[in-house]
Amino acid sequence: MKSNFLSFLFFLTAPISKLWEFIYWMRRFFYDVGVLEQNQFKVPIISIGNLTLGGTGKTPFTLWLGNYLNEQNKKVMVLTRGYKGNLEHSSGIIRTGKMIGHNPYDFGDEALVLCRGMKDASVVVGKKRSDNLKHYFDLESPDVVLLDDGHQHLQIDRKLNLVLFDSQLSIEKYKAPPLGYLREGMTALKDADAIILGRADIVSEEKLQELRDFVIKYSKPNTPIASFCYAPGKIKDINYTEVMSAEDLNEKKVICVSGVASPKSFYELVKSQGAEIIDTYQFPDHHFYTEEELAPIIKQAKDENAIVLTTEKDIVKLRRVSESANIYYVEISVKFLSGEKEIKDLVAQVIY
Repeated sequence: MKSNFLSFLFFLTAPISKLWEFIYWMRRFFYDVGVLEQNQFKVPIISIGNLTLGGTGKTPFTLWLGNYLNEQNKKVMVLTRGYKGNLEHSSGIIRTGKMIGHNPYDFGDEALVLCRGMKDASVVVGKKRSDNLKHYFDLESPDVVLLDDGHQHLQIDRKLNLVLFDSQLSIEKYKAPPLGYLREGMTALKDADAIILGRADIVSEEKLQELRDFVIKYSKPNTPIASFCYAPGKIKDINYTEVMSAEDLNEKKVICVSGVASPKSFYELVKSQGAEIIDTYQFPDHHFYTEEELAPIIKQAKDENAIVLTTEKDIVKLRRVSESANIYYVEISVKFLSGEKEIKDLVAQVIY
């Protein structure tokens, strides 16, 4: 009976999924043939994007790329939407080293994380990223522009397209809504210059190879495929002060609090350091916390002699509603498992 119902449901929803893919295919086609115009900029633009709904590690990867460009003495501008921030539908700018007065309610959480994590960069928020680049370009004079979450933002012409995948996502989910999590069809991979598989350390080699084989079918010949995992860094308190190393989490009791799209990798990262996770609290992605939500969690941690541990994206919002000395966050960085040289070579071709 259940099998019959699922077959009927698929019969009803499959046309919607195919229509979704077709509409986005047509949109990309119109940009390809010039019916829809792309805005051209003299500065090199690198898109960091994905094909799926949900998190694929774009923020930590953008941080890695931004810092790599800074090491090459390149000034970076990041164009990001500022999701759920008050400036999402207008525009705003923050710069490295000038964080006083900026808050996630205006700029969104990701913009603050990006700006805090780079050495020489400006982060511009707002949905109209092409307009924002025109507006702020002369003021900032960046050497390179990073287009965050940019694979579907076709209005801006870019020199390099990097497409990220979450290694944990089942192949069966690579369908357009309502059947799966694709933003557009897999045919959009034809525009990818490199494919990067995130969280590759927490899946089996068989699953990782299955994903590689799957994306190769839709990619240009010889498209590089890289993979990375997350490496834990310093543990800092709510005031961004270092209090311990990741190794010091060993045997500590921890309550994990997260408002990210894929919290599993956060939990695995904490476990990998030998921490004892006694409880987890998972909130929606980009969640804005309240004092009432945090109070019982902080009390539980005190009663059980545990610490509250969260992500860097969450701490910028948690610190707005709590001054607890028992809330910490773990810095993370991208660690390549394969393909780092190929990605750097592609970037070098664009920026020099």
